Amino acid sequence: MKIHADGRCLCGAVTLSGEVENKVGVCHCSMCRQWVGGPFLAVDGGTDLTISGEQFVERFDSSDWGERAFCKKCGSALFYRLKQNNQHIVSAGLFGDLEGLILDHQIFIDEKPHYYSFANQTHNMTGAEVFAQFATQD
Repeated sequence: MKIHADGRCLCGAVTLSGEVENKVGVCHCSMCRQWVGGPFLAVDGGTDLTISGEQFVERFDSSDWGERAFCKKCGSALFYRLKQNNQHIVSAGLFGDLEGLILDHQIFIDEKPHYYSFANQTHNMTGAEVFAQFATQD
């Protein structure tokens, strides 16, 4: 289910608006954990995300298939963008306590460190399962 969401970085220089999936996903891959200092909790923002304050958005090509964006002023992690289809995976924290969000799935579960765990029942996928799913979407 999609819901309308308006979000912003910590300093407010960058705002994001659009229809997002209400399912929050968690990524445990090593790159996400380095990027945000822990698991990356995010929602699918699709391809029509409105971004204001673009001059404050810094983009980093972290792989052949994705880029990560953050605010140049405050450092807030903004989104992960899949280059292939322009899909934005947006940091759930930017939207505050948005009603209707549910923790739904975890990816790269095989890279999750032992020192934390979520109690929610979620659909869990290993890194290999994630890459296999993307390969079948071509």
